[in-house]
Amino acid sequence: MSTGTRLAEVTTMRLGGPAAHYVVADDTASVLDLVRGADAETRPVLVMGGGSNLVVGDEGFDGLVVKVASTGLRIEDELVTTDAGVDWDTVVTAALDAGLSGLEALSGIPGAAGGTPIQNVGAYGTLTSELLDRVTVYDRDRGVVAQWDQAECGFGSHRQSAFKHTDRYVVLDVTFRLPRSTQSRPIRYAGLADRLGVRVGETAPAKEVRRAVLELRGERAMVLDPADHDTWSVGSFFINPVLQTVPDKASECPRYPDPAGIKLPAAWLIEQAGFGRGYGHQWGSGAVALSSKHTLAVTNRGGATTAEVMQFAAHIRDGVERKFDIRLGPECKLVNCAF
Repeated sequence: MSTGTRLAEVTTMRLGGPAAHYVVADDTASVLDLVRGADAETRPVLVMGGGSNLVVGDEGFDGLVVKVASTGLRIEDELVTTDAGVDWDTVVTAALDAGLSGLEALSGIPGAAGGTPIQNVGAYGTLTSELLDRVTVYDRDRGVVAQWDQAECGFGSHRQSAFKHTDRYVVLDVTFRLPRSTQSRPIRYAGLADRLGVRVGETAPAKEVRRAVLELRGERAMVLDPADHDTWSVGSFFINPVLQTVPDKASECPRYPDPAGIKLPAAWLIEQAGFGRGYGHQWGSGAVALSSKHTLAVTNRGGATTAEVMQFAAHIRDGVERKFDIRLGPECKLVNCAF
């Protein structure tokens, strides 16, 4: 256990002050012991994985930060079970190497496997919820470990789950059920289909789909690169809003069906409100800006503070609201900070 570890050192946006106590848990038993012990002492606990969806305030976290780094990964028939701490792309490559398809469109997403059901991670036409078989969860309120099937996870509306917006549950491991095939799932995303030279709805060799996805993500600075400040982000900072009705001001915005209403693309709203790619270099100190390749990504250009990021995010949010009467919210987890 260390004291004073700056959370900027372990998050992809490179933001966050010191943790009062910081521990790397190498196995699931250690995760449980640490969380249970802190709860028994009523100490605040922050459980984190790869830090790719986390923004922490400049004052840090006055409690115990548990970095989940469990490493178990096993494949039995069509089931892939991964500990929460395994690097997500390691899971994708292991499944493909074992002759199992389905995860290829989720290649290159940063972070740990435990975060996939929390965010219902999705990309290029594939969602975690479509492939997930079960999740092992520790319920901090009840003090019990349980296995949840897909139906119990609360998936539904865009990027939502029973695990999101609560610290009650700690994901310990995740199991996916995947078909044994070298061919991909049907390609749903037009840009990916174009890159592969197939029609939407057709399949392609799964490893070729992975290669194309990594290319597309790289072109949008969505693959981590320490030398590229466009990747010093949490990916999509703002969540696509889901509304019951679309305001008149946003009548021209593209829209998509969602179980909870109508989903609008936040990137379109941001850009049409006057905030294009790279916007922000002349704003404030110039340490925060939108990615030059992806308007949903708020980036740390080097030396930014969390306070500056929150001010910039509020600036974007308020501009979109003035233009369209739609208020954007965060997709990432904010700890000791808000905008």
